[in-house]
Amino acid sequence: MKSAWNEREASDAVERYGAQGVASDLALRVYSTRLLGRDPKLVLHGGGNTSLKAMTRDVAGAAVEVLYVKGSGTDMGVIEPSGFPAVRLEPLRALRALETLGLDDMARVQRGFMIDPLAPAPSVEMLLHAFMPAKFVDHTHATAVLSLIDQPNGEALCTEVYDGRMGFVPYRMPGFGLAKLAAEVFDKSPKVEGLILDKHGLFTFGADARQAYERMIEMVTLAEQRLQKNRSSFASAKLPDRLASVAEVAPILRGACTLHDADGEGAHRRPILEFRTSAAILTFVNGKDVARYARAGVITPDHVIRTKPWPLIVPAPEAGKLAEFKTATWAAAQKFAEDYAAYFERNKSRAPQAVMHDPAPRVVLVPGLGLFGLGESARGAKIAADIAEATVEGITDAEAIGRFVSIPEGDIFDCEFWALELAKLGARQLRPLAGQVAVITGGGGAIGAATAKAFAHAGAAVALLDLDLKAAQEKAATVGSGALALSCDVTDASSVAAAYRQVVATFGGVDILVSNAGAAWQGKIGEVDEATLRKSFELNFFAHQKMAQGAVKIMLEQNTGGCLLFNVSKQAVNPGPNFGPYGLPKAATLFLVRQYALDYGADGIRANAVNADRIRSGLLTADFIKERAKARGVSEKDYMSGNLLGREVTADDVAQAFLAQALALKTTADVTTVDGGNIAAALR
Repeated sequence: MKSAWNEREASDAVERYGAQGVASDLALRVYSTRLLGRDPKLVLHGGGNTSLKAMTRDVAGAAVEVLYVKGSGTDMGVIEPSGFPAVRLEPLRALRALETLGLDDMARVQRGFMIDPLAPAPSVEMLLHAFMPAKFVDHTHATAVLSLIDQPNGEALCTEVYDGRMGFVPYRMPGFGLAKLAAEVFDKSPKVEGLILDKHGLFTFGADARQAYERMIEMVTLAEQRLQKNRSSFASAKLPDRLASVAEVAPILRGACTLHDADGEGAHRRPILEFRTSAAILTFVNGKDVARYARAGVITPDHVIRTKPWPLIVPAPEAGKLAEFKTATWAAAQKFAEDYAAYFERNKSRAPQAVMHDPAPRVVLVPGLGLFGLGESARGAKIAADIAEATVEGITDAEAIGRFVSIPEGDIFDCEFWALELAKLGARQLRPLAGQVAVITGGGGAIGAATAKAFAHAGAAVALLDLDLKAAQEKAATVGSGALALSCDVTDASSVAAAYRQVVATFGGVDILVSNAGAAWQGKIGEVDEATLRKSFELNFFAHQKMAQGAVKIMLEQNTGGCLLFNVSKQAVNPGPNFGPYGLPKAATLFLVRQYALDYGADGIRANAVNADRIRSGLLTADFIKERAKARGVSEKDYMSGNLLGREVTADDVAQAFLAQALALKTTADVTTVDGGNIAAALR
């Protein structure tokens, strides 16, 4: 591991933050913290913390010594000065005289001595930072160090590697007890450059930011060098000659890991999946002893709130035998849930107020393929996958020089259900489409983009499909991070299949299809040439069928229901002059909607349609609107609002109709009219 410290960058940070009134020490504290936070081999997703002891003034203007410590759960890679709440140092140090400090009191201490009570809550390891005399203190969960200390003889290995330069603190749950024990270890060897916390991570000290940071890099490098000695590898289990693909496997995993609605109302809580594979991951998941080392526990307690104590392990998926794989996977997922419930029952007396978390896994290991992270959002799935990759590295290196040993089950439980740790996750407010994957065709157009925004705002992971990839990417950029843009010719079966494979590879499956792509061919029906009519049917009918067939196939594999939504337009029920080439396939699509509702209702798959009219989009171009308004002798505004309500209907109005249908769990075969009022197009 190499130091990333750059004096010019450090000076720039001092100058930039200094212009905001931030002292140079705090500016450098921010700079070095970001260096640590940007390296996933040191810190992952809210883990780790750093601190600085300095002087400031309280609200009364009095000078006071404070501990600037990273806010709990704050991302070190992007932290700003505001991410370091200032806490009065003298009363924190005085707490060391106490014999014990209860969890409730610990929570009060976190905020009780803050200079600004509105600042983020300080790190749960605030007291350990306070009890150390060094001005700068850095703490990480460096993967290499974890491999060294997650061993039966971890202390002996640290003695060998660090030769007295680092103190060794036996395992203790983060909080007051750990802080007090660490202080006692330090007092016995006050010249150490840092502390190794057994089964947890390491601290390094410095008189300035650079010294603390570069000591961290040096200590991790020493661990890396030791891990390169006497290496061995996992013996591999026998795998099928041919393996199923990720696109075939992911929907089965997703369905097995879904929290199914016991009342049969269709309100399933589905996970988003993120797939990872590499030579290192395959070596890990293919090991014949994977059930032993992968289920032995977490590599550091901080990870358990993101990944649960162990992963779900499923059989290797053999090509051509997906039915057997599905049966085995669902059984394994059920066993995981039962094991998790039993784990909670065994340990719940340790936290009488705790409520069991959902029993679904957060990581799935698939021999032959790799691993999946699972989350309620794409971001949650990524976090789980990132931590799973770090776990693979940590356990692999630990097993290479010895045997991986985690903390005892009870200690894992204490960390998983500790309120101060769970606070890192923030308030959990599940949005109505959280965990669902929506595929939207015509994603480069106004209606597709508006629908993608509405669904993403409701919590869905969205994929925008369009023949024009650039248009889809531009619209995806307006939706928010994580939106997927794909080029897809919806009239071509191979293009549709490829798009679905990419969606499944990215998110794990499909729950909602908004089949929206279309184009309006015109001509008198008795005079239009057959080629034009066939072209219109390809896009305005058969493309809807291709998209629906592909979605249903995935939905049936998931066994979690689903929702098919179609844009049938006003032409499906109220044909206009010279619009037969457009209206005829749209009318057929209306009946297609009802056929899907009829054929797949028993599988929990709903099918609904939106009947919209006069929407500024690819169908109603500016020239078309101008021409129609002129032909009717009205202004463009009057033409667009020429309905019973006298209001123009927008793409956002159509998007809201699609969203309402996606949320209506007991509505199928419905057609929702969005046209401001047009009696001729009314269905009833």
